[in-house]
Amino acid sequence: MKQINLIYYSVFFLWYLLSLLPLRFLYFISDLLFYPLYYCIRYRRKIIRNNLSNSFPEKDLKEIVQIEKQFYSFFCDYIVETLKLFSISKKQLMRRMTFEGLDEIVESMNKKNKDFCFIYLGHYCNWEWIASLPYWISKDISCGQIYHPLYNQAFDKLFLRLRNQFGGECIPMKTTLRRIIELKRTKQKAIIGFISDQAPKWNSIHHWTEFLNQETPVFIGTEKIGKQVDALIYYADVTRVKRGYYHCRLKPLCDTPRQVPDFELTDLFTRELEQTIKAHPQYWLWSHNRWKRTKEEWLRRQQEETK
Repeated sequence: MKQINLIYYSVFFLWYLLSLLPLRFLYFISDLLFYPLYYCIRYRRKIIRNNLSNSFPEKDLKEIVQIEKQFYSFFCDYIVETLKLFSISKKQLMRRMTFEGLDEIVESMNKKNKDFCFIYLGHYCNWEWIASLPYWISKDISCGQIYHPLYNQAFDKLFLRLRNQFGGECIPMKTTLRRIIELKRTKQKAIIGFISDQAPKWNSIHHWTEFLNQETPVFIGTEKIGKQVDALIYYADVTRVKRGYYHCRLKPLCDTPRQVPDFELTDLFTRELEQTIKAHPQYWLWSHNRWKRTKEEWLRRQQEETK
């Protein structure tokens, strides 16, 4: 525990000092960081190139490389923008990360007597800045985000501190249903974000869909829990207005999830995210090994389990 705390406070102190630099200077660091990350370290280059090539088979190598470089450039921006969160003021962040559709959500929750609104998100643009949504909501509505704890406890503690500072609650993925039931029992209205574009583990795969030209396993937890508590279902359509400025348009997907056939909401989110990515592909997290689990291997494992 002492070692974890030592790492935590050492890294926090360093990151906090860096975050005090003006964003324009941090972007200068980002521009410099691009070259070693892309040309020397070649961070996850093989995974990124493979993901892009399989997702956009209609594009030639020149186009793929162009998107690849744009992604690395944005990824460097994402790093320094996330660092900036350690000291950025509420006023500055609200100027740089704006939201549209929150009034409609609150009105709909009140009119339709809904306790919850679930928001589908992807790892698109700066998803860390989206955690500032509680700044835009009245205190009588709780805000939360589902997260997967990091393996490194010191860094997990750092990112929890980073995300909790805006007033929202970080809910570990394993305790999602339990926490939501607790909120429902206390009649606490809540808006909860679900980042749902990760690769599920083998034992968590229950549905496959086509996503970016590939058979893809997807999480169904948002839809499943949404049906249990009859939540409003929304999609966070995020755009990068310009460097250091983002806008999140909250789009309604469904207000009666119990009436929707199984997996339809999950597929609807997947289509929405796909459209968002295709418009500006460089802002999605291509370094994530999204397609490491294939349907062929999944079927083989299913057959072995039934023997």
